[in-house]
Amino acid sequence: MAKVEVKKLTKIFGKKTQTALEMMQQHQPKTEILKKTGATVGVYDVNFDVKEGEIFVIMGLSGSGKSTLIRLLNRLIEPTAGNIYIDGEDVSQLNKEELREVRRHKINMVFQNFGLFPQRTILENTEYGLEVRGVPKEERQKKAEQALENSGLLSFKDQYPNQLSGGMQQRVGLARALANDPEILLMDEAFSALDPLIRREMQDELLELQASVQKTIIFITHDLNEALRIGDRIALMKDGEIMQIGTGEEILTNPANEYVREFVEEVDRSKVLTAQNIMVPALTTNIEVDGPNVALTRMRSEEVSMLMAVDKKRHLKGIITAENALEARRQKRPLTDFLDENVTTIDKDMLVNDIFNIIYDSPTPLAVVDNGKLRGVVIRGSVIEALAETSEVSEHE
Repeated sequence: MAKVEVKKLTKIFGKKTQTALEMMQQHQPKTEILKKTGATVGVYDVNFDVKEGEIFVIMGLSGSGKSTLIRLLNRLIEPTAGNIYIDGEDVSQLNKEELREVRRHKINMVFQNFGLFPQRTILENTEYGLEVRGVPKEERQKKAEQALENSGLLSFKDQYPNQLSGGMQQRVGLARALANDPEILLMDEAFSALDPLIRREMQDELLELQASVQKTIIFITHDLNEALRIGDRIALMKDGEIMQIGTGEEILTNPANEYVREFVEEVDRSKVLTAQNIMVPALTTNIEVDGPNVALTRMRSEEVSMLMAVDKKRHLKGIITAENALEARRQKRPLTDFLDENVTTIDKDMLVNDIFNIIYDSPTPLAVVDNGKLRGVVIRGSVIEALAETSEVSEHE
């Protein structure tokens, strides 16, 4: 079951909602609907689901309906039609008290403008949500301090918002949301007001926090590069409708229509493609089993001068070169005595753009490792080819 499920969600602002809905069904533009009915289409017939622990990014240009959509999810704006399910419960049907409980315990929201109380200290701001819930003072202070420590802000707990930079204030806003330990975090253009360097740092911090807290996050942005960087999946909106949902790779590779294609055409694909996209199978020797002769025979048949050395569980141990294998055979000793552990490893999610600087100076292929296990290797030719292809695509477009 999805953590969040949205079905046929629609919001029409104005009085002639039924007429406006009929015009939307006839695919008439928002401007024409506004002209004839006075009604504004905020969101129309939106359907998607969000998995538990997923960062789901909703993006689009100004006026696309993305901010209206996120406010419909916790009913800060009431839907005209459709349903919103959280853990299978239809939030759109809850009464005020039931909705209040959902907001207190399941959903929290981080806004663009930080929303900090200037007269409260950083600690007092962070524990505010817990205070509203009636959590005892000692307990809420402990939780707030832990949230600040996770965000690297504990030493600032007795300062006031105006004593902190914009980036630090936004980190306090994030810490305040996490102190409530919500299951779902709604983030509406949370980093848009920050300068580019601080914004990237906040993106890094969000990803690091997510690795440890594993919240379900719905993130609104107008920045495609931000969406590609943090989103597990992306929903791209236009005029209140979703044009396409998919991973960053799927949207870049197979845009659903001309609008999506034009939207993503300026993206530098070297900043999206990862090691996983360009790695090749690794030529290996199992040093728990293989001897020098087996390793040398494999090198000869594959026409290579080195092999990645792994154990029975494919944990990377190092490299065996032809010279070392020959020396092991000459001395009649095991391959483990001649293992070269000086091998550069990278994560499967490292961007091609970042890989280039590493592999440029590496005498060996880069080992793509996931939880200690060898998944493949990246060779210099693959990186150059990927960079060349992205350049050709840009020129073609």
